[in-house]
Amino acid sequence: MYELGGRMSRPVAKPVRRADARQNVEKILEAAIACLGRDPSTSAIQIAECAGVGRMTLYGHFPSREALVEAALTRLLDKGDQVLEGVDLTGDAPAALCALIESSWLLIAQSSAVLEAAQATLPPTRVRDLHAKPEQRVNNLIARGQAEGAFRDDLPRTWLASVLHYIIKGAATDVASGRLDPTVAPRFISETVLAAYAPAPSEERSTGR
Repeated sequence: MYELGGRMSRPVAKPVRRADARQNVEKILEAAIACLGRDPSTSAIQIAECAGVGRMTLYGHFPSREALVEAALTRLLDKGDQVLEGVDLTGDAPAALCALIESSWLLIAQSSAVLEAAQATLPPTRVRDLHAKPEQRVNNLIARGQAEGAFRDDLPRTWLASVLHYIIKGAATDVASGRLDPTVAPRFISETVLAAYAPAPSEERSTGR
């Protein structure tokens, strides 16, 4: 391209995010997930220290702790969604539940901890919007299991979903403290949840025991 007078002009370059900036974002998000997973009240400054970046760098990418918490939760939910897209949840309900636990129990545990931070930080409507898809996936699976007689139907599916998350979070805590081998955690979680979801024998249901 030439300007009047025969001088060559340089094309205007589109702004490109520097590689180190992208790396900083990744380090900050991973640090946020790790720190909030251990303590949902972790400050943005503590997360910056964990990520090995300065506070100005952190705030340059995330203008507030609220924005950082939301980004960390979104990152985890996206990871979980990618994992579960490849898991067949359409077959036998108990088998599908075990497949869900096997493939994503650690991500669910991490997102539960970061969700706790989000609930204390973000507007309730925003938290519900972010968490709606994974929550609906679990609720749909439980509802199908109840309809097929594979899961108990004398308790609300929302409560059964909460039981699943409590057990997963407890397993993650035991793994972190060294009380539980992570290689057996999925089996322990699955067997405990399936026992909790098992329909009561018909005689107990009829007598209300």
